Amino acid sequence: MSLQAYKTAAARAESPREMEYRLFGQVTRALTHAATVDQADLKTRIDALDWNRRLWSALATDCSDPDNALASPMRAQIISISLFVSRHSSAVMRGEEDFEALIDINRMIMQGLAGALEAA
Repeated sequence: MSLQAYKTAAARAESPREMEYRLFGQVTRALTHAATVDQADLKTRIDALDWNRRLWSALATDCSDPDNALASPMRAQIISISLFVSRHSSAVMRGEEDFEALIDINRMIMQGLAGALEAA
């Protein structure tokens, strides 16, 4: 029985790109939902923005590691996007901007990840 459970778990294991795609999908769904709720629903809005900001912060931290295998220009772009996401999220929280730019960025990243998955 435990061998079968191991085989099932191994078959379901995700590659890092698949995991990133799934995580971006979850965060983007949260942002999309938060964009539709009443502005008075601060918890939903702030939770989605915070989750997205933490995702991008983790990516930027990973890209700042000199041992990261990505090319330097790509790492710099990811860090730059992370900084934009942080600034824009603050503006959304203040009611000065909307969620669309954040949702669009995540969807573009998901498209890139999906293309890489298809190529693999």
